[in-house]
Amino acid sequence: MERDEARKRIEELGGELNYHNHRYYVLDDPAISDEQYDAMLVELERLEEQFPELRRPDSPTRRVGAEPSEQFASVEHAVPMLSLDKSFDADELIEFDRRLKRHPSIDEAEAIAYVCELKIDGLAVSLRYQDGLLVQGATRGDGRRGEDITANLRTVRSIPLRLQGEAPPVIEVRGEVYLPIPEFERINAERAAAEEPPFANPRNCAAGSVRQLDPSITASRGLDIFCYGTGRVEGASFATHSEELELLRALGCKVNPNVQPVGSIEEARDYCQAWADRRGELGYEVDGVVVKADSVALQQQAGSTSHGPRWATAFKFAAVEAETVVREIEVTVARTGQLTPVAVMEPVFVAGSTVSRAILHNEDEVARKDVRIGDHVVIRKAGDVIPEIVRSLPEKRTGDEEPFVMPSRCPICATDVERAEGESAVRCPNLNCAARRLSLLLHWGGRQAMEIDGLGDSVAAQLLDLGLVVRPEDLYTLTAGQVAELDRMAEKSAENLIAAIEASKGRGLERLIFALGILHVGRTAAARLSEHYASLRALADAAAEELEQVPDIGPKIAQSIVGYFARPENADLPERLAALGIETKRQEPAEGAGTTLAGLTFVFTGALEQMTRPEAGEMVANLGGRATSSLSNNTDYVVAGPGAGSKLAKARELGIVVLSEDEFLAMVSDAGE
Repeated sequence: MERDEARKRIEELGGELNYHNHRYYVLDDPAISDEQYDAMLVELERLEEQFPELRRPDSPTRRVGAEPSEQFASVEHAVPMLSLDKSFDADELIEFDRRLKRHPSIDEAEAIAYVCELKIDGLAVSLRYQDGLLVQGATRGDGRRGEDITANLRTVRSIPLRLQGEAPPVIEVRGEVYLPIPEFERINAERAAAEEPPFANPRNCAAGSVRQLDPSITASRGLDIFCYGTGRVEGASFATHSEELELLRALGCKVNPNVQPVGSIEEARDYCQAWADRRGELGYEVDGVVVKADSVALQQQAGSTSHGPRWATAFKFAAVEAETVVREIEVTVARTGQLTPVAVMEPVFVAGSTVSRAILHNEDEVARKDVRIGDHVVIRKAGDVIPEIVRSLPEKRTGDEEPFVMPSRCPICATDVERAEGESAVRCPNLNCAARRLSLLLHWGGRQAMEIDGLGDSVAAQLLDLGLVVRPEDLYTLTAGQVAELDRMAEKSAENLIAAIEASKGRGLERLIFALGILHVGRTAAARLSEHYASLRALADAAAEELEQVPDIGPKIAQSIVGYFARPENADLPERLAALGIETKRQEPAEGAGTTLAGLTFVFTGALEQMTRPEAGEMVANLGGRATSSLSNNTDYVVAGPGAGSKLAKARELGIVVLSEDEFLAMVSDAGE
């Protein structure tokens, strides 16, 4: 066959196969037999093998999987993929409506039109199309940054590789990838036959499937998708969310058939209650209903918090409960020394997975619920995820049950435990406790801290047991040769771990503060401290009274920080870390960078449309200014995008200058000249 003839036939086959793929996987209305489809696909594969340069980006053959990837690249979401606030009953749903109507721009007397959508229990993804062609697919990640899994998402047959009709120049389609229940059962049956451990539930299987390094594994899993919205869109607009969904349908995206617009929150409540009873009829897992204001103008007026949009809520179905027996109550020790009782139970299937352990938090919680060893108990999953004991069943006791007693000594190192006045936590004070050291090391290398890939439980435990690491900073003196001597650690893996440790040196002051594991200092506190103090040494030298002036830092956190740096082993910690090459100072403008914004503080709120917030913050830093997340009298400018909410209102109250995104960019442009 000549090249021109092959090109024409490849285009014909590709168009036909994509059309029939849409009919089969999205519309559930096949127009040809499987044999006819397979014959065309085989013909296309052979032509592409003969003329590989003619293989199109949207070729149906790309769905069978590309070459395995070494790793996933990071993707910044142009529009953040925010979480949703939750409503757990009808009263909370009604309160969501009342709260929305209290917004100054909304008429309380008028009913708000909503759209109700089943909340699919899967993995949220973003699909970026340019000129109708799928160019990138990413996980939600932390909402602002996800992982590039384009090759894997191409294998999901209900995801269009090319949009239908007149597609906008750029459109990001948001959706939920899920695993149908029959497919989940098929996969687990195959794993059981192969004597492999089964997946716990469809969601875990779906999440693991889209993050396979080998796309052919993803392709074999029978994943599906429902699309529910958009991120950045160029060249198209819509007045309502209903119109947005209609656009997605017209473009060939799969939208859940049970979406229903309603005229009031009462109708939304009825929809939620009806599906709470009917969810077992579906061939896929759902854990609630998403209720969204239909009007896009209203959405923009209501805006969003840092957590999620004010104009939407996730109505969560009541947790499924099950009964089991507590066989033992173990005590674990965390990095802060806190002793936590954990119920070990007869395995029981509840809400999609088998459960055998449940955290009881502290001895007061055990006493309040009166949970004893040998008790029959009712369990559920909090938020359909975390197993918890709801209550014990004393009427089923035989007299052989044993009350739980918190040990007076640490179960790991036998040190006498302590309980501070006014606290429910019992702690092991021994900083050298093996459990505390292991937990702290894993915390240091965690994703939200120094993010050291390859530092898992087994590796960390071996490093501690062999004395190669005593404190987290000892990681930075390791050699690849030392690491390669660990069990199940090949030379290449050792080199990768050393490279990951080296890369972690530049994570920045905020993540370093969090990584230290200071009691009560979480991510929010670490962010505030890194905004206020220019270096770890400055933080270490701060008095409690000074620390309490930092937003979100109360007396308990302040005292904990002072106590941490007062310990002899931490007195010179900032200098030791700096000597190891770890970044202990807040990043300042590079030498030679502009300083025309020197001393000015910016706060960004709402959705930025032409850049991400980190990019905007970097622009400010490069010109000598500072971008922070907290608003105060010391803030010079607030840059407000669509959806700006409470921070914008507060800025106006304080008389702070408010800039649009375009005004901010003009200021940066002028400052850079």
